[in-house]
Amino acid sequence: MGENTLKIGNAFKWVISYFGIMLFYTFLNVAVWRKAFPKYSEWINIIVIMICVVGFISLLKRKYEINLLSNVTPMGILLAIFCSVLFFLLLDKCLDPVFESVFPQSEQDYQETIQSLIKSPVTSLLQVCMIAPVIEEILMRGFVLGGLKNTYGVKGALFISALFFAILHFNMVQTLSAFVCGIILGLLYIKTNSIPCCIIAHCGYNLISYITMIYPYIGK
Repeated sequence: MGENTLKIGNAFKWVISYFGIMLFYTFLNVAVWRKAFPKYSEWINIIVIMICVVGFISLLKRKYEINLLSNVTPMGILLAIFCSVLFFLLLDKCLDPVFESVFPQSEQDYQETIQSLIKSPVTSLLQVCMIAPVIEEILMRGFVLGGLKNTYGVKGALFISALFFAILHFNMVQTLSAFVCGIILGLLYIKTNSIPCCIIAHCGYNLISYITMIYPYIGK
């Protein structure tokens, strides 16, 4: 993020602002689109999300210098792909089952998530595997981590950005997993100084998780 410096309070305001945007488009989907346009609500929701995300990124770029397309190298892409697989093996296969045993309510939430994905697989794929990783990596790695490391050092910025990333996820299993994921994505960003590489890693992991999540239910 160039030579910009960032204070934790200002970073928190931007993260909370994005959290508010998430609540806003979720409320519109539940309270308006599903009732007024039930057949097209998911596509309307995706369009609204994209408008909100593009607007948020544009506003962020007006305030701060963020290099969205820099430092994409073959080694960085390979590291990103490796991280995608690592996330799946470490989180989905190892840590998440442990977290779910500690927080049993998350298993019910997990099943509800699966049913939601099955009902609208295409729009869910767009939101979970494309839109969310793009905005979250621009915000958390390109903006928060990139700015805070110039103020608090790499270790402090890495911890704070991972913590903020965890806050954006709603249940305890996701929150704990997101913190671990945020640390590794932060290390990837520090190593490559590349937002696109972090996006590739995040998209790849979400895609692997998405496919393995819904595949057993296809055709039932």
